[in-house]
Formats: sequence, structure tokens, C-alpha cells
Amino acid sequence: MSYFVVALSALLLGEILMAAGYGFPSVPIRAPETLVLVHVVAIGWLSLLLCGALFQFVPVLIARPLYSDSLPLPTLLFIVAGLAGLVLGFLQRAGMIEAGVSPLPYAAASLTIGFSLALWNFGRTLCTVRPLTLPASFVAVALVCLAATVTLGVAFSLVLGLNIRHGALLKIAGQGLPLHLIAGIGGWLTFSAIGVSYRLLAMFMLSPECEGRRTQAVLWLGTTALAIAILGGLATLLFDKGVHLALLAGGVLGFAAVVLYGMDVLHLYRARKRRVIELNSQMAALALVSLAVAVVMVVVLIGLGQLSEQIGAVVFLLVFGWLSGLGLSQLYKIVAFLTWLECYGPVLGKTATPRVQDLVDETRARKWFVLYYLSVWAATAFLLAPYLLGFRLAVAAMIVATLGLTVHLARSRLLSQVSAQSGLPEGTRRPHLLVSIARPS
Repeated sequence: MSYFVVALSALLLGEILMAAGYGFPSVPIRAPETLVLVHVVAIGWLSLLLCGALFQFVPVLIARPLYSDSLPLPTLLFIVAGLAGLVLGFLQRAGMIEAGVSPLPYAAASLTIGFSLALWNFGRTLCTVRPLTLPASFVAVALVCLAATVTLGVAFSLVLGLNIRHGALLKIAGQGLPLHLIAGIGGWLTFSAIGVSYRLLAMFMLSPECEGRRTQAVLWLGTTALAIAILGGLATLLFDKGVHLALLAGGVLGFAAVVLYGMDVLHLYRARKRRVIELNSQMAALALVSLAVAVVMVVVLIGLGQLSEQIGAVVFLLVFGWLSGLGLSQLYKIVAFLTWLECYGPVLGKTATPRVQDLVDETRARKWFVLYYLSVWAATAFLLAPYLLGFRLAVAAMIVATLGLTVHLARSRLLSQVSAQSGLPEGTRRPHLLVSIARPS
């Protein structure tokens, strides 16, 4: 639960920065101000959200306990400390704080330790099962991409922070940004989201699991696309051949994987046994629409020869429409479920207990989800226009929606909905807002 609190705080901070005109699109993509914004969102929001969810969900994927219950806390502390160091380093490069010893290498070291602890914990947990289920296989590939993302980030920090002029590091720092983005957004974040969504959507909608050839094709096409783009791109970059061919080949395979994934998702929605689906599954569909629109945008922009000029709009839609939208929609259910399990688990079968759905108010929460998605889509359109004032106003609406959803998450965690109706049965306990001690098995 602490991961979720810190992650939501980082999301709000990132939205506030954009609404205030800090970072892209007010300044170029490679500007230090934009790097502050990008890493607050990518590490502080999405990566911590995903880590927090996976600490709960990896054991569910493979029906095994987490390797270590003590490692998540130091993992969180090292990642947050590393993110703070990154922000300070970029602010220093922007001239906003006094020059001195660059904190970037120390930030990279802290992030490396934090994510290594997460990788060790997840890896040791996954290694207890052979063969892995398909959703778990997606997570395993995503973890490899996380390692690649961190490694490339360390290379950037060595050049920018310590001014190391080694030839290979200079090439990575100069031209490796697309590989860093693909490994992070395409591999670590998106591949994890795909794997988790397969299981969550099937679980919450009572749909049959996707384990056929099409799902296997999504895994292998996506894995091959990432390998070609990251490893092939790195090899061609180091040999001064440029990364464009590797990115193109990986992009074609990645496009095929996303199309097949979309077909699987449509099957999950159509084959569901639960005819009236809950709000989290309804809002996840809008995140998937955002992913589809982003893919179509890439194809259209390539045809128009404008992808490089409009890549910021594509990344914005992927990050806030697809990844953040899916994360918020599932967090709405995850927080309620963990709270229900922690509070009512000790008395299950002994007394009447509410349903998980009784902990939330879907009618009131729906408007905040709708406002969030409409704001994201409007902001994307204003980026394409481009119309900076319109973009900042749309992001301001995103802030309002995120605050509304955060309030609903807190009310769910504090059992406000249940307490107002029937109170708590004897033998139950009110959960702590920041810490969850229960894990589904």
C-alpha cells in the first residue's frame, strides 16, 4: 500500500508540473526539465505502481509465496532515494540549483540497488515454478527489460554525472535514448501490463484464460520485437550503423503483437460470464482504446512523415491513456480487494461480511474516470495541434480527476462506505492507510 501512496503522489506531481508549464511541451524533449518530468512519472508513478502490484500479484500468477516479505521496504526506500537524486541532478543541469558534485551517479547507484532488489525478489519467486504460466512469462520478459532500462540509465548517468568520455558510453548517451524508452515503456511497463491484464481481466470478468496459440504468438512476437529493438539497436549503435533499421524491424513485430493482443482482449470481453462488468473492467477498456489509438497514430504519422515531430503526443497517450489509465482502473479494484481481505479475512465463514464491491461507490467514481480519459485524449489532441494553453488546461482537468479517484481509493481503504452503512463485524480490524499485511494466495 505504501507503494501505491508514493506512486499516486508522483502522478499528481507530474500532472502539476505539466499544468504549470514545466517540462515538455513547453521545452524540448531532451531538456533537463523534461527529464525531471519523465522520470517522476516513469519511476515515481508507473514503476512504483507496478512493483507494488507485482509484489501482491506475482504470487497469484504462479500460486507460490513471494520469496521475501522483508525486501519490498528497502526496495521502496532505495528507489525513492534514487529518484530524488535524479531530480536533483537534472535540476542542477537546468541551472536551478547550485553547481557542485553531480548527484546523478549516486542516484543511479541507489536506483540500481532498489530495482536489483525487486528483480531478485521477483526472479527468485518465479524460479520456483517450471514452466511459467503465460501471464507470468510476460512478467519475466518485462523484468529482463527492466534490467536493460536500468543498465542504459546507468550509462547515461556516468556520462552526464561523471563526464566519462569512453567511446561506447558516449555513443549510448548520444543516441541511446530511443532504446532506453523502448526498454522502459515498451518492455518493462507495457509487457508487464499486458501479462497482468490477461489474468486480471479474466479473473474480474469470469472469462476463460487466454492460453492458446494467439496468446503465445503475442509473447514471442513481443519478445522478439524487444530483443531486436534493444539488443539489435545497441549493436548497430556501437558499430556506428545507426539504430533505425533495428527500430523499424522491432516496430513491425511489435505492431503485430499489439494487434493479436487486442484480439485476445476482445475475446475476453465477449466470452465473459459476468454480463454486467464492474467499473474497473469498464475503465480498463478505455485504456485499451487508448493503446489502439496510439498504435494507429504511429502508423498514420509514419505515413505522413511526421512521427519524429509528434512522438511526444504518442508517448503522452501511451503513458497517460494506456499505462496510467489501466493502472488507475485496476488500482481501484486492487485496493478494495486487499482492504477487504485484510479486514474481513479473519472472520470469513464465521459471520456475515460485505462483498468487495460494497467497499466502493462505482456510481460516484465513474465520473472521475470519465473526466480523466476525456482530459487525456484532449491533451493528446492539443499536443498534435499544437496548442499549449489547451494542453495545460486539459492536464489541469487530469489533476482534478486524479484527486477525485485518490479520494475514492482512500475511502475504500478506510472502509468509509461500509462503516457508514453497517459498521464493522466483531473480530475485524480497520486496516492502516499506508501498510497492507494481507496477501492473496
